[in-house]
Amino acid sequence: MATKPPPPRPAPRLYLATPVVADPAQLISELPALLAAADIAAVLLRLAPGDERSVIQRAKVLAPPVQRAGAALLIDEHFGQVARSGADGANVSGIEAMQEAMPTLKPDRILGVGGLMTRHDAMVAGEAGADYVLFGEPDANGERPSPEAICERLDWWAELFEPPCVGYAMTLDEANLFATAGADFVLVGDFIWQDSRGAQAALIEASQAVTRGFETSLTQAITGA
Repeated sequence: MATKPPPPRPAPRLYLATPVVADPAQLISELPALLAAADIAAVLLRLAPGDERSVIQRAKVLAPPVQRAGAALLIDEHFGQVARSGADGANVSGIEAMQEAMPTLKPDRILGVGGLMTRHDAMVAGEAGADYVLFGEPDANGERPSPEAICERLDWWAELFEPPCVGYAMTLDEANLFATAGADFVLVGDFIWQDSRGAQAALIEASQAVTRGFETSLTQAITGA
């Protein structure tokens, strides 16, 4: 009996990291148009240092416009404030932080895990119930693997494991590469907000780059390239 080919993987979606937010007022005014301009699955809220109350308040005002657009709002690191802020989950760095966040967030909220330095760490996160694994983000010193190494890790994960993988793209070319390599989501941030044409134009271009990368991966799968 002929084996049925596996179904094609879904097209990757964008995951938008905010600038570091101290006052959310400007971001609130920009978000609806940005979220309407591209297929954004989630927004990662990066927060300037503040006390617990300020973290909750900033997330609380940003959650509704994100969720109205059909996206999820995740807070970077501050997993303890997720429930009271109305956010959908958190992104944490490393296995220790994941283990600390798990009782607070699971099973009702999203827990994404980055800071995974080895394949073993990634497998531990996946087996523990992380909702996604993130590859390619800079460490505390601003260092990260090469784009080629990130692509290799994404390809490995997408081939073997069920939980989604996210590629952290710092350029438009990386967004394209990571979509080709098998990322389920492509995280874009600083290069979107720093674009001289404005964030909306940059986001549309990033979405197109991800689509092209996905189409390339389908062609490669068909041709065996």
